Formats: sequence, C-alpha cells, structure tokens
Amino acid sequence: MLAHRTVKQPPPKLKNQIMPEDAALFRAAVGAVKPLPEQNRITPQKPPRQFLLRAPATPPSIPDTLFDSGVENAPDEFLHNGLSRMTLRKLRRGHWPVQDSLDLHGNNSDAARKLLQEFLHEAAQCRLRCVLVIHGKGMNSRGGEGLLRKLTRHWLAQHPDVLAYCDAPPRDGGSGAVLVLLKVTEVPAG
Repeated sequence: MLAHRTVKQPPPKLKNQIMPEDAALFRAAVGAVKPLPEQNRITPQKPPRQFLLRAPATPPSIPDTLFDSGVENAPDEFLHNGLSRMTLRKLRRGHWPVQDSLDLHGNNSDAARKLLQEFLHEAAQCRLRCVLVIHGKGMNSRGGEGLLRKLTRHWLAQHPDVLAYCDAPPRDGGSGAVLVLLKVTEVPAG
C-alpha cells in the first residue's frame, strides 16, 4: 500500500488581505522610500461658464406654395410617382415609426395650411421620416364632410417632401389623421 502523504496547503487568502510574506517581498523590492516634499499648488477649478448672448433667431420665411383649388379631387391615399406600391403598404402597416405629430383641430384653413407647411419644413430640417398629421373627421362640420380633412390631404399631395400618405391606424385617429412618409435628404459631407 501507498503511504498517504499530506501536503501542506497554504492558508486560504481572503480578498483584500495582504499576506505578511507578500508585504515583506514588496518592501524588499521597493527599498527605502521617502515622501515627496509638499507642493505649493492650487487645486484646479473649472472656469465659470460664459453664456453667449444671441439675438433671437428670426424663423426663416417658408414660401406658401400650397394652393386650395381642386380640393374635391384630394385622394384618400397618395404615392409619389416612381415609388413602388410596396412603399404605401409598408406605411399602412407601420413599417416606419411615427417620429412627430401635428394636430390641426380647431384651425381655419389658412392657419392650418401655414402650420402644416411649418411642420413639414421643420420635419425636413430634423430629417424625420414618418410623421402623423391629425386633421379630424369633420363630424361637426356642415354636411358632415370635413373640409380640413380634404384640404390637408390635398396640400400633402402638393408638397415636394411628401413621398406617400395614408389613413392612420385606428389607435392614432383612423380616417381623422394621416400618416405621412417624408423624403429624407442626405447632408452633404464636408
């Protein structure tokens, strides 16, 4: 039979505990150490922030290029020439998330047109892809047919940045709102 030998195991190390042998080895390797002399230094501080005073920026004038004539022919959905019908299908199915919205309720046609143009201009500046425009169903208007609904869709079909639009899903307003797919222009490098 083999004799059973016992091997002496070092005591288990605890985290953050320095063994005396390790400390002695470190002191021998480093040698005599003398502290650095006190420095006459000032602790660095951040300089106070200086705010730039700017004159309020005047908003750029957005040309009113949308017209009201022919509003009777405003389609319920629109797809820009040269685009695949698949684009409109993707828009209807929520392929692009809505990034911003505009509510035109309670505005007359002139104010709504101006708000819509400003909104589309800002969306183009921010390079937004899909927006929601809420125009209402027009249930309280004369004849029960919403003029703002027809006008909004007519204006959207005229706008150069609009690639497609369709009714919003029921949770976003259904036929009282329109999902709009916008053209995203690339920023020139340089």
